[in-house]
Amino acid sequence: MTSRASLTRRSLVGLAAAGLATTALALPASAATPPRAPAARTAVHLPPPTGPYDIGTVSARLVDRSRHDPWVPSRPFRELMVSVWYPAASGGGDGHRRAGYMAPGAAARWDAMAPHGIPRGAIDFAALRTHAGEGAPADTRHGRHPVLVYAAGAGDPRTWGTALVEELASRGYVVVTVDHTYESPGVQFPDGSVKDAGPLMKAFEEARKNGTVPRLLQRTVDTRVADSRFVLDRLGSLPNGLSRIVDRRRVGMFGHSAGGIAAAETMYEDRRVSAGVDLDGTLEYNPEPEGTRLMPVARHGLDRPFLLMGSDRPTEPAWRSFLSHGSGWKRNLTLRGSEHQAYTDLSALLPQTGVTGEVLAQNIGTVTPARAIAAQRAYVTSFFDRWLKERDDTLLDAPSGRYPEVEFRD
Repeated sequence: MTSRASLTRRSLVGLAAAGLATTALALPASAATPPRAPAARTAVHLPPPTGPYDIGTVSARLVDRSRHDPWVPSRPFRELMVSVWYPAASGGGDGHRRAGYMAPGAAARWDAMAPHGIPRGAIDFAALRTHAGEGAPADTRHGRHPVLVYAAGAGDPRTWGTALVEELASRGYVVVTVDHTYESPGVQFPDGSVKDAGPLMKAFEEARKNGTVPRLLQRTVDTRVADSRFVLDRLGSLPNGLSRIVDRRRVGMFGHSAGGIAAAETMYEDRRVSAGVDLDGTLEYNPEPEGTRLMPVARHGLDRPFLLMGSDRPTEPAWRSFLSHGSGWKRNLTLRGSEHQAYTDLSALLPQTGVTGEVLAQNIGTVTPARAIAAQRAYVTSFFDRWLKERDDTLLDAPSGRYPEVEFRD
C-alpha cells in the first residue's frame, strides 16, 4: 500500500475539501514521507464514556441485493459492514470481553497509511480496546432508545469516531456506524476478506484525467446516501436482537467530513431522519472556486433540526447558503483553534504517541485535545437530547462558560 501525505481540507483538487481523500486517493510514495515508526508500539487508550449506561457492541455484514455495487458493477449486490453500539444491561458487560477497536485486516491497512500524523507502527489498532462489551446483553428496562447513524470521513474507518459514539451509547442511544465499502481504506468481512479502496482509486484517476472530479464527488455522495438509506431500512433487523430496543420513530444521523455531508444530504432525501449533525464537512461538490456547485441540501436547507460544528476558519459559502435556507432549527458552532481531524479519535490518540507539538497543531490544531473531545461530546449529546428525547439542557441557546472553546456564529 502506498503512503500518503498529510491532506489538508482543500487539497487534491477539492476531494479532501469534501472529505473524500482516501487510501485509494493517496499521493505517490515519492510525494509523501510517512512519520517514522517508533521503536515500540505505544499503549494508548480511548477516553471512557461518561453516561449512566454500560455499553455493548456487535458487528454485522449487511447485503443490499436491490442494487449492483456502484464501484464494482460486476458485483450484483452492495455489501457493507456496520457496528452497533448500544446501552447494555447493568453489569451486562461482566464476562464479556471488551471489543477491539478494529478487525486485524482493516487495522493493518489503516496503520500502513500512517493516518493523520500517527507514526506508522505506533499504535496497534487491532489490540486497542474499546469500553464496550462484545455482544453484551442490551438494556431492556428503559423501553426503546433513539437510534443514530454515524458516518466517518472518507478514507477513515467507521471506528474513527468511537470516543463520541461510545459517549452517545452511554447516554441512551443506539448508534450504528457504517463502513462504505471500496471507499474506506480497508473493510474486513466475517469471512476474513478485506475490501480496499482500489476501485475508487481507479475512478478518481480517470476523473482527474477527464476533468470530471466534481461528477465523481457527486457519485460518491450519492453512494453514501444510498448506503445510509439502506441502513435505515435495516433498523428493524439489527443483530443480537437489538431491533427490540430501537425506536425507529426517533432517528438521527451525524458524521465527520464526508460523513457530515452524508448526514445532511440523507436527511434532505429521507424524512425518516429527524435530526442531524455535520462535523466539519463542506456541502458542495467542487469547492474551487467556493460556492460554485452546492449540494441540494445547501441550496434548499432543511425543515428539521440540524447542527453545523466546524473547525476554526471563516464560514464557507456552502454553509452560509444552508443557514439562509429552510425552516428547520439550525446552529453554526466553531471549535476555536481546531483543525479538521479534531472531530475524530485523533484528538484522543495522537497526543499519546509522543509526536511533537508541531505535528499535533498541524493535525488537531491548537485546541487542547481533551477539551476538543469534551466539547464535541457535550454539544452533540445536547443536540440529540433536545430533538430526540425532548430534554433541553439549554447548552445550544448561547455561549457557555463551561466551553469557552466553542464559538456561536450566525
